[in-house]
Amino acid sequence: MAKNEISSRVDLPGASATAPLEQQDGSQSNSRTMAQGEIGFVGLGQMGTAMAANLASAGRRVIAYVRRPERQGKLVALGLKPTLNIADLFECEIVISMLPNDAAVREIVFGREAVRLDGLAQGLRPGAVHLSMSTISTAAASELASEHAVNGQGYVAAPVFGNPDAAKARQLYIVAAGAPAHVERCRPLFDGLGQRTFVVGSDPAQANLIKLLGNVMTATTLEMLGEVVAVIRKRGLDPESFLDILTNTMFGGRAHKIYGAKILAERYAAGFRLPLALKDVRLALTEADSAGAPMPSVDVVRDRMITAIARGYADLDWTALALVAAEEAGLHGPPQAAVTQDRHAASPSHAGIVT
Repeated sequence: MAKNEISSRVDLPGASATAPLEQQDGSQSNSRTMAQGEIGFVGLGQMGTAMAANLASAGRRVIAYVRRPERQGKLVALGLKPTLNIADLFECEIVISMLPNDAAVREIVFGREAVRLDGLAQGLRPGAVHLSMSTISTAAASELASEHAVNGQGYVAAPVFGNPDAAKARQLYIVAAGAPAHVERCRPLFDGLGQRTFVVGSDPAQANLIKLLGNVMTATTLEMLGEVVAVIRKRGLDPESFLDILTNTMFGGRAHKIYGAKILAERYAAGFRLPLALKDVRLALTEADSAGAPMPSVDVVRDRMITAIARGYADLDWTALALVAAEEAGLHGPPQAAVTQDRHAASPSHAGIVT
């Protein structure tokens, strides 16, 4: 199937066709088409910068909000229009946020009076859409959607599966949910950012739940890969041959192939840093607890991530779960120089909205 040839529709239990946002499509309030409008972007970390640059290279006019003046030169070189004033985003038809956690997204939506930061909910004009591509809790997604609806704005949740390399190559998988009219207005952006979009309903929280559960499936895969590779190495066998057999028989998925290769090469430079991965694991466990559905394997992964961070690996990728597995098995991990090199290769923390 060709890239972006089809956008899949997934019907989920509890997905309402008459969610409150359905009545707030704002389609009659905009004289310009979405393709002609400016796109705002908040959250210019590794992922966000790659995504915003792709939109700009596709001919979009992207206004990128940053807090640090020294970031502006790099963004200009990528074809973006940087600004230190979030109010410059308020006339945009769509504002994308790619922020690390609930607190950061809430702050950008509700504002923070103490630092004179205006929020999108009060600043965006009626009919504009906030496209949140962050991985956040379902509770936060529902809260943000309600606040935007009160102000006559749209809210679409569209978290992504994929690392910074996939973002640069426009190979992200996007899981979108929101009022159908709002999702359709965002579709050209999805097509410019990813290889496939899954529309999962009109309730934005649905998209975030799927993303969280997908992330913990990857996390448990990494933990198991690390454990079995440690066994193979302790028995003196060739881990590369072992992984080749597994990924060409019963375990040929992308996670096993991509992350398995990184684990064998002991490459732990951050793509998805451990503290952010731990945040998602904790959010997923909260969702499971709320549903009354235990996830004991994810409890183990949470504890292993905490262990990894306590051992000083917070700047490494979540594949460093394999490093902990190797250490627990009594194997020597990669030389300290290699770990240090990976840390230096890692990008700065995405914490907060200081991007």
